[in-house]
Amino acid sequence: MNTSQKVVVVTGASQGIGAELVNAFRKLDYRVVATARSVKPSEDPNVLTVAGDIGDPATAQRVIAETIARFGRIDTLVNNAGIFVAKPFTSYTAEDYANVTAVNLNGFFFITQLAIAEMEKNGSGHVVSISTSLVDHAIDGVPSVLASLTKGGLNAATKSLAIEYAKRGIRANAVSPGIIKSPMHAQETHAALGGLHPVGHMGEMSDIVGAVLYLDSAPFVTGEILHVDGGQSAGH
Repeated sequence: MNTSQKVVVVTGASQGIGAELVNAFRKLDYRVVATARSVKPSEDPNVLTVAGDIGDPATAQRVIAETIARFGRIDTLVNNAGIFVAKPFTSYTAEDYANVTAVNLNGFFFITQLAIAEMEKNGSGHVVSISTSLVDHAIDGVPSVLASLTKGGLNAATKSLAIEYAKRGIRANAVSPGIIKSPMHAQETHAALGGLHPVGHMGEMSDIVGAVLYLDSAPFVTGEILHVDGGQSAGH
């Protein structure tokens, strides 16, 4: 087994930003482990796909075990999987709460725990989580309490991880996007959604991918919440 190439695990990798991250890391010659509920097998021998619900601890265990068995190491984990349910606070159901916390919190916690345990063996590693700028700047008309509750938790956990592992060679950062053009936003909504940002337009998936790649290549950066949001978090 050749274990000299770097290895990245990407959650929520079947479409959108996750799929773009898989392609970007492969162009940098990383071996990639892509996981999502509906991820399809890859013909690329340097891409391992693991289908499963990231909110289930068994999926996290399987992803990490198969990564080590196939590639022998984990250098970077990108916690990209996430769901957003926009409802008035009093309209959220117990099922909404369970679904959002399962993906956004459980999906971060279990796989990050296992990945860091592997990174510790090599004395190096990097965890990047995808958050949202709604945590810092709520928008009237965009109800987002569950997003703020869960992604705000990721921001706080990112800083805690950064400090806990700073002397052990493991970094933790987050990217905090505004609203990004992706399959989850229909074309006819783009103008209205773009107007929610000071720059007047939505972001591109490449903006988020570029931010993740920057953080992964920046050894002196840890504990950072990098806002890629068209000025949204700065104010209006």
